[in-house]
This record gives sequence, C-alpha cells and structure tokens, in this order.
Amino acid sequence: MMEMTGDVIAEVRGQVGCITLNRPKALNALSLGMVRDLMATLLAWQNDSRVLAVAIRGSNKEGPFGAFCAGGDIRFLHQAGSQGNPQIEDFFTEEYALNHLIHQYGKPYIAFMDGIVMGGGMGISQGGSVRVVTERTKMAMPETAIGLFPDVGGGYFLSRCPGYVGEWLALTGETIGAGDAVAFGLADGCMPSGEQAALWEQLGSQHFADGKAVEQLVASKFVAADAQHASARAEIDQYFGAATVGDVVAALEASNSVWAQAAAVTLRKRSPLMLHVVLEQIRRARGISLAADLRMERDMVRHCFYLRPGQSETLEGIRALAVDKDHSPKWQPARIEDVTPAMWQPFFESPWPTYAHPLAGLA
Repeated sequence: MMEMTGDVIAEVRGQVGCITLNRPKALNALSLGMVRDLMATLLAWQNDSRVLAVAIRGSNKEGPFGAFCAGGDIRFLHQAGSQGNPQIEDFFTEEYALNHLIHQYGKPYIAFMDGIVMGGGMGISQGGSVRVVTERTKMAMPETAIGLFPDVGGGYFLSRCPGYVGEWLALTGETIGAGDAVAFGLADGCMPSGEQAALWEQLGSQHFADGKAVEQLVASKFVAADAQHASARAEIDQYFGAATVGDVVAALEASNSVWAQAAAVTLRKRSPLMLHVVLEQIRRARGISLAADLRMERDMVRHCFYLRPGQSETLEGIRALAVDKDHSPKWQPARIEDVTPAMWQPFFESPWPTYAHPLAGLA
C-alpha cells in the first residue's frame, strides 16, 4: 500500500489504485507538490502487478467527490512569475509530463469528474480511459480569462472536439455540463453523483478478472444526459471556423442571434493578444501529436511569463481576477483589432534547441 497524507491520498484497495485529491479549500487546485505526488504514485502503480486500474476523484469540504480539480494554483503562479521563482518552470514541465503519462498510461485510468473540472483538472482527466461526469459537473478551459491559453494538452484535446467546438471552448472559456462534455468527446459517460460513493467502494472490494472488467463495471452505471449547447453547434461552426479572431468577432457582432451577441461580449473581455495566440494554438494542435502539442505549450507558457518583461498578459490577468480582484485587467493592446501577427507569432518560437527542450523525452 502506498499512502500520501495531505493533498493527495493514494492507496491500493483490492485491485484498484485509488487517488483522492484532498485540498478542498482550494477546490483541489494543483500545487507542485501534488503534481509530484501524482507522478510518483502513477509510476509506482504502473509496474505493480496488484494494480489492475487506477481511479481518481476529488473532494469538497463535506468529504469525497463534489469537486474534482479547479486547475493549477494561480496565486502561486502569480507570485512565482512576479518574483522569478524557478519553481514556476518546474511546475509546468512536471505538470505537462504528468498529463502525458496519463494519456499514455498502460492501465485503465478512471477519472470521476464530479463538480468543478477546469484547467489543470482537465489535464489529469482527459487522458483517462474512462472519463465520468455527473449532473454536477462544471467543465471548462477558462484560461483566456486570465490572459493564458488552454494548456495541459488543451490544444490537443480541444482541437479534437467535433467541428469548431474546440475553438469556441478555448477562446470563450465557456463552462459546459455533463451532456455537452459527452457530446463533444470530453467525457465517456454520465452517472448520478449520488451513486459515486457506492461505486468507489465496489471498485475497492470487488474481484476483477482484468483491467477491462474494471472499466466495464464503471460504464455499466452510465445514464443519459442532456446536452445544453447541442442546439448551438451550427452557430459554433459558423462563427468559430472563421480564419482570424477579428473575423470571428466581426461575424458574431454582426449577427442578430442572442447567442452570438453573448459570445462576442465574452470575447471582448478577454486578452486580445492571447485570443490570437489561442486560435493559432488550436489550429496548429489539430495536426500534431500529444507530445508535440505539450512541447509547443511548454514553449508558449515560457513566453507568457517571460517574453514581454513588465507586460505579461498572464500576470495581469491573474492580478485582476485573483489577487487584487478588481476584475479590470489592463490588456496590451486593449483592442482585438490592434493585435498584429508580429505580436503573437513569437509565442510559437521555442526558447530551446530541440535536444535541450524540457519535454524532449516525451514520445
């Protein structure tokens, strides 16, 4: 048995490795220590013949489940990025390596995505072989609200959503529920939140012939879920398939649709520069491997914090949302129309030669 007290609780129960994210006051936001605990646990269980499958859940103040993971610890990122703390580099390198491991994991990995599943929470669930949502699921990649981009492999998994759903989710940061998550390929099935505890106990006590049998038990609990945004698919594809951010916004603002007008208002609140970066990210990621996408995102995140000294959109976005909480970020430039290719193109230039890239070893 392996057990880590504190923010990550890991134990082998029967034939299943069970992980509980246990930082409920922060909605289980990932710290560097949590990333390291998760990595160490998964590497150990990968070669442990007793463990047929892995199951991961979050917790809230009342106990297990209720919130999965709200993302990375953005207060730490602001502090580290502002003060030049090298741990910010370690955090992103190790977090992205963890994301890659989960996608490539040699055993079933079952993610119970109950409650909030955002940012880094998507990074530790989207690579799972069985991704479970509930009627309480609130799923998003909301990074553009803080002047960042959907990282943790977001370019890879969002770009593989149907049509131009990936562009819509990445640019707006829109929150979706269980039915949409399944419809868009970001979850495998929905189960009632009230049945999760009993299933979790069953996973730890039942005998299984193999890992496939563990997956089949979980899938047997799935129920139908309504997709709230399914009716907007035609509009999503119509507007978010446009060639540039300027074209997307112009088309939305010219529309008589209430949905389109609301989407335009949302985009006008985001960092104009990072909207351009994000659209390019999704389009590039659609044609590359997960490993290549994570390397690209590692390049991008270095640029987010260090490319423009004193002008980081990310530090400004976090300041406005989570530090000073004035919700009035001063984006540079302030208008979508004032962003030039010379401003966003450098985000896709790697700071490292190929052999020295922090994620050079990912295959």
